[in-house]
This record gives sequence, C-alpha cells and structure tokens, in this order.
Amino acid sequence: MKRFGIRITLSPENPLRLPHLLGEDWEAFRWYHSERERDRACEDLQRRLPYYRDGDTPAQTVTKVERGLSGQA
Repeated sequence: MKRFGIRITLSPENPLRLPHLLGEDWEAFRWYHSERERDRACEDLQRRLPYYRDGDTPAQTVTKVERGLSGQA
C-alpha cells in the first residue's frame, strides 16, 4: 500500500471553488510508496511553473499526509 501522500486543495481565492465549478470542498490525493518520492513530488507541485505570468501564483494548497495503520489519511 502507498503510505505517503499529498493532499491538494484549492486556495481560498481560486475561482474554481465556486459552487457551479469544483466547489469549496474539492480535494485530491496523490499517493507514493516512499517519503522521499512524495517529498520530491511535493516540491515539484509547489514550484513556480515557467509559463506563469509575472505575479501569478499557484492557486492550490499542497499538504503532505501519511496513512496510519488503519489505511486512512
């Protein structure tokens, strides 16, 4: 089982949080076999993408999570 994960949510100012789009409670998870693999992916998700305009920032929040022995995040 993949134990180390990343939880992705939308930043409060993200327009995709509107009810007719993804909504305020939208979230996604990505799971990895190792902590190192997860940490690398987390860094990659948080870096500024080269095609962003000056002043643009990612409109998502990335949080490291870990499954307990029960399999829950």
